[in-house]
Order: sequence, then structure tokens, then C-alpha cells
Amino acid sequence: MTEIAGRNALITGAASGIGRQVALKLARLGANVVLWDLRAENLAAVVEELKRATGRAAHGFVCDVADREAVYAAASQVKREVGPVHILVNSAGVVTGKPFLQCSDEAIERTLAVNTLALFWTCKSFLPDMIRAGVGHVVTVASAAGVVGVAKLSDYCASKWAAVGFDESLRMELRKAAPGVKTTLVCTHYVNTGMFRGVRSRFPWLLPILKEASVAERIVQGIRRNRPRVWMPPLVYLVPLLRILPVRLFDAIASLLGVNSAMDEFAGRAENDRGQASRS
Repeated sequence: MTEIAGRNALITGAASGIGRQVALKLARLGANVVLWDLRAENLAAVVEELKRATGRAAHGFVCDVADREAVYAAASQVKREVGPVHILVNSAGVVTGKPFLQCSDEAIERTLAVNTLALFWTCKSFLPDMIRAGVGHVVTVASAAGVVGVAKLSDYCASKWAAVGFDESLRMELRKAAPGVKTTLVCTHYVNTGMFRGVRSRFPWLLPILKEASVAERIVQGIRRNRPRVWMPPLVYLVPLLRILPVRLFDAIASLLGVNSAMDEFAGRAENDRGQASRS
């Protein structure tokens, strides 16, 4: 079990969506919550919400996780003002949601910077303290799009596949170097945070649009119980097994399930163009 009460927990993309929900749940369990987000006004609102909900202070820092030097500077400030981070939840994410050839170079770079490279900068900032202490927890909020390719999500899928590989490699290293430091990989179907506003599920009973509070609860349970994976819904666990099928059959099943039509009515939200929103 990972102890939460009295621990310092840092959540990126914490001003909305899953990040906000995880922050609230960890705070109610007694964690000293540190919130990172690019949107100062939203961040301040969540800090105040946490204070009202728990009666305890929360710490908010404006930080663009795509900027390596900004991450390192903010991390140093956190260590000075709050102390070492024991639980790191990498939840910040962006999505372009366009066919590959309609994705601008800048949008592709932004997606990879926020969804993938930021994982390296935050872990390099906080993991050494966890290793020295022999205890800690790193959560990587990836996506079901990190285990199956989806039309109109080429940059997003690439970034999340990289996140899945990052988590697995990190888990293997920590098993040898610091077995007391645990990791949790989160891969979910679409979540109703607004980041993927407009997406549709062909079979909601099989691939439902998930509720952010339910996903956040499962993430917190995963932290407490040291679960290496939190994948939702259960069908996501079958995707790796389906890869033993011929490619044509695999693609046909994906199309039948509506995987490649889900983004047809995608609208997203304005923050996706430049900000960081907790992943949906």
C-alpha cells in the first residue's frame, strides 16, 4: 500500500478534468496537494476549491510542462516551499484531433512536448528524491490510444504510445534500483472532461464514455494499492491479445467497434490549442 496521508502529491494538468478530480480525492485522504497547470485563473480557482473542501492549504504553481527549464524551475520552487514530492501524477495533456496532414508542425510538436517529453522532465525532477527515500509513486496518465491507433489522432496516439513505453521501462528500472518506488499506468477510453468533446461511442455498453470522477477514483485506488495498471473499460485489456490476429482482421475489428469513427464529430475545447488540460 502507498501511504497518502501526510504525503506531498503533485498533479500536472490539475486545473480541470481528471487532474482536478485526482487532486480533490488525494487532498481528502490527507495528502499535501501541489497543483501545476498553465492556466493561472483556473488553477487559482481549484486551489481555492481544495481549501474549501478540505480546510487545508493547497499549493498552485503556473507551469508549462512542455518547457523543460520551466519544469525544472518550478520543481525547485516546490522543493523549497513544500518539500520532496512523494506522489507524482502526470495528467497534463493536449490533443489536436485532426487528420494527420491537417496537423500543423507546431501542433504536433506541442502534443509530443506536453504528452511525452514532459514525463521525462517531471520524473527527472522528482524521482531522485523518491529513490533516495526508498518510497514513492509515479502515475502516468496515458490513454487507450496508447495501445491502439486511432484515425485523426496520429500525433496523440504517437505521444501516448511513447508514454506507455516510458512507464514500462521506468517500472523495469525501478524494480531493480528502487523497489519501493511504484508506478501506475492509466489507459482509458474517452472521458467526459470536455477535452474530447464531440466523440461518440458506437457501443456505449462496451466502450462507454467514462466519467472523470470514476476514473479519478480508480487512479487513487491504483496509487493506494500499488497497481501497475489502471485500464478502463475492461475491453482495453484485450487489445494487446488481439494483436496476434492478422492485421486485416485486427483492423476490421477496430472499425467494427467504431474506433476509427469515434472522432468524426470531435469538437474539443479551446484550451487544447495552446494550454494543458487534464487528459480525457
